[in-house]
Amino acid sequence: MGNRATMLRYLPFLLVLAVWIYAFIDVLNTPEKEVRHLPKVVWVIIVLLFGEVLLGPIAWFVTGKVRNAPGGGGSVRGGRGGQWVAPDDNPEFLKSLRDEDPDEKKKD
Repeated sequence: MGNRATMLRYLPFLLVLAVWIYAFIDVLNTPEKEVRHLPKVVWVIIVLLFGEVLLGPIAWFVTGKVRNAPGGGGSVRGGRGGQWVAPDDNPEFLKSLRDEDPDEKKKD
């Protein structure tokens, strides 16, 4: 049972580390135009410096990024309300493939 107690002792540290890493990667992957209030570089520094106490990641999640409401209106891209759609599920992409007829190119 001592092994389980040791694992539980490290669980809070691992959870903080996971949130810290997730926030850092989220900041890096967010386009500059979706970053609010501060430049992206400043958000990276805030998340890195204050990640141990979760202040940086929480500040990023709450105020740093433009977040769309789930199911909200907006432009429809691929039929899923602006969400990313895999190419094989995207009707616009599939239509563009059908428009490119390889036999037609050979005739030219």
